Amino acid sequence: MATFHQTTCIPLLRSSYNGLTKSEQKLADFILKNPSDVMHMTMSELADATFSADATVFRFCQKLGFSGFQGLKQALAGDLFSPAESLSQEVNADDTPQEITGKVFQNMVEALQETRKMLDYAALEQAIDIISQTKRIDAYGYGGSGVVAQDIAHRFMRFGLDVHAYSDPHLQVASASLLKPEDVVIAISHTGASLDLLKILEMVRSRKAKIILITSYLKSPATKLADVVLTGVARETSYRSEAMASRLVHLAILDCLYTGVMLRRMDDYIANMKQVRKAIATQKL
Repeated sequence: MATFHQTTCIPLLRSSYNGLTKSEQKLADFILKNPSDVMHMTMSELADATFSADATVFRFCQKLGFSGFQGLKQALAGDLFSPAESLSQEVNADDTPQEITGKVFQNMVEALQETRKMLDYAALEQAIDIISQTKRIDAYGYGGSGVVAQDIAHRFMRFGLDVHAYSDPHLQVASASLLKPEDVVIAISHTGASLDLLKILEMVRSRKAKIILITSYLKSPATKLADVVLTGVARETSYRSEAMASRLVHLAILDCLYTGVMLRRMDDYIANMKQVRKAIATQKL
């Protein structure tokens, strides 16, 4: 697991949730529902409240990357008292359009803020390095993640790269079968647990191409197959699923990747954009 310098707890719990055992998920559920109460508890009190053992709580804290329960509480304090952190706002049936807009935008802001806390910046730099040195990118994603894959193709084409987006499993197989070690695959998956994607990533590894995974969970089957993992956080609300919310977060991570590569390949970017704009200008009245 990546190191987050013990500065955040709530986003870490959400993104790690699927990789926890049932007893650990019970602890996570309690902390997420009662963060203020946990701040004033001892480790034994948390263990009693969740019908767990002290040793289970301690191992849970260490699994998340904290030195112990006090380290977890220090990070939790930062989450609770940060100006950017507030409770998720649910939409009600009698909300006005203005109230709906306020809640939707606020929840988006919180998802982006949590992702900023969680993002592994060393992994982001590694991904930028990998993309900056390649000539071919294939982007894979299904459903909402397919939209992010299409955006990858649209953006990175500007560097003069051979870049394509595939959301159909059969086309992904054809794409992966032709990869070379110097090529890069950017895979987007909210859960990182799609069987089709796992099969494709195994094929990509057999071709020795690099894999950059953009996902919402720190521990999933797909993370074990990727060379670089970039994790975003998206909470579920009553009006949208986590998978829907993750699309915005994953696009934001993509923006960071794109900007980083642009700074590395500025000459290519400027020259290609001049050509693109010139060509587009001929299509306008």
